[in-house]
Amino acid sequence: VQLQASGGGLVQTGESLRLSCAISRGRLNIFGAGWFRQLPGREREFVAAISWSGGTTTEYADSVRGCVTISAENAKTTVYLQMNSLKPGDTAVYCCAVSTWKWSEPPSYTEASTYNYWGRGTLVTVSS
Repeated sequence: VQLQASGGGLVQTGESLRLSCAISRGRLNIFGAGWFRQLPGREREFVAAISWSGGTTTEYADSVRGCVTISAENAKTTVYLQMNSLKPGDTAVYCCAVSTWKWSEPPSYTEASTYNYWGRGTLVTVSS
């Protein structure tokens, strides 16, 4: 599985960006995908996740809820992160990840340990 994140860039406060994560998964099935970010000098943190287990479920970090939307193409070849009303505190490297593990119980897709494939990040810089 290969992941390629794109769509980052320099924007001003209040503007929007849509990040894309292109997924080359071969024959593996993807049960969940997520976006994480690493702010300067901070630990990596969860942003949003989408999972497919008996339906589609999305989850968001409290810090971004209402400002971001995660979505995916039906074939699970691309996962998107629409980010609106960006602020300088959103400046970070954003990474996408997927999980091809089939868990006996639904895992927490907010946890990095749930994912077994990671892409390189894309830098988002929000100026004030």
